[in-house]
Amino acid sequence: MRNPLAIAALVSALLAPVAALANTVDATLIPDGTYIVKVEKVADSRHILVKMDNGIETTLSAKGSVDFSKVKSNDTVKLSVTGGKVPVYLVQ
Repeated sequence: MRNPLAIAALVSALLAPVAALANTVDATLIPDGTYIVKVEKVADSRHILVKMDNGIETTLSAKGSVDFSKVKSNDTVKLSVTGGKVPVYLVQ
């Protein structure tokens, strides 16, 4: 008979990365609109990881001449999303 504790530990270790990604959503699935979000991380001047009011995390891309270089982690930002991209934002 196999050790049930070892099997449970193996299963939980394999599912941990999946659980971590459970709240991450593809930005193209976010309905177009205006949102107030909290910046989790600034990847570069064209990409930011944000957490929305409902707890969903997503990486947003800049559209056109938008530049996220002045945004910092923990900033609250009001932004518009169109097709998963940000055409305009305002740091609050």
